[in-house]
Amino acid sequence: MRAVLLHEFGPPAQLRIADVPTPEPAAGEVAVQVAAAGIQFLETQVRAGTMRGVLGGAPLPVILGKEIAGVVTEVGPGGDPGLIGTRVLASTTGLGGYAETAVVPADSLVPVHDGVELPEAVALYRYGVTAQGLVRAARVTSGDRVLVLAAAGAVGTILVQLLKRAGATVVAAARGERKLALLGELQADHVVDYSLPHWTARVRDALGGPVDVVYDHVGGALGRAAFELLTPGVGRQITFGFSSGTPLEVRPMELLGRSLTLTGFSAGSLWSRPELARDLATEVLELAAAGQIRPVVGQRFPLERAADAHAAIEARDTVGKTLLIP
Repeated sequence: MRAVLLHEFGPPAQLRIADVPTPEPAAGEVAVQVAAAGIQFLETQVRAGTMRGVLGGAPLPVILGKEIAGVVTEVGPGGDPGLIGTRVLASTTGLGGYAETAVVPADSLVPVHDGVELPEAVALYRYGVTAQGLVRAARVTSGDRVLVLAAAGAVGTILVQLLKRAGATVVAAARGERKLALLGELQADHVVDYSLPHWTARVRDALGGPVDVVYDHVGGALGRAAFELLTPGVGRQITFGFSSGTPLEVRPMELLGRSLTLTGFSAGSLWSRPELARDLATEVLELAAAGQIRPVVGQRFPLERAADAHAAIEARDTVGKTLLIP
């Protein structure tokens, strides 16, 4: 089968297509013919070598890829043959997704409704679970004024839609007209380009005042500027990454002095509870099948262009989810 191998840590060009043996499932596993594999920002950092510890010591070359959608083609010894032919979402154990066939734990499978195409299901999968968890973490209720940074990304596009369903007033912040136009299509109440001067003033003007909730996947100066927008007494900022490369810095006395809440959020807290994660993923798929939220696949690359896909993500030149299509 064809797969994308990471031969050495470094630039995207280290990802190269190759023919490798087709993996066979062991007990408790199934083989999936991959229709689409999602690319995570974390995987670009692993490839670059800045997060190589994620590999757990696995020697190079490796096949990256954690999230896939496809059709079950084989079950391991003692497995349920009734699974063969089913359309599923699944997670690898961390490696193997950038390939024509991937082996995954059988207990990771999430059935995909006929009303949702497999590539679109990937766009809703792990980041849909993350977005659901983020809404819960901030206890968002109707009437809350919410600012979402990096709103045109894979998490942000789903988060904006879920927040609107919760009754929040949403300011979606991103960079560039293309991304702002997309966020308008997703029914954000206001869109702001945070690459422009005085962007925080634009947020205040749009809302007529401060912000109740900030979702921050950027950190650094942008995350800090958003923190300054929070409403004293009720404001809460959820930080779930720092794509800028610099974490958000807030001193404890700043929280005390303004009675604010700062919450760190990791999707791992959801995936460590597999039943909860599957339930959240199923909820998002059902919303999509009913036409109540829209999956956003911004970019699709064939396997042989995996390097281009990584480069586009690192250049912040993507919207929604980026997929590899075998």
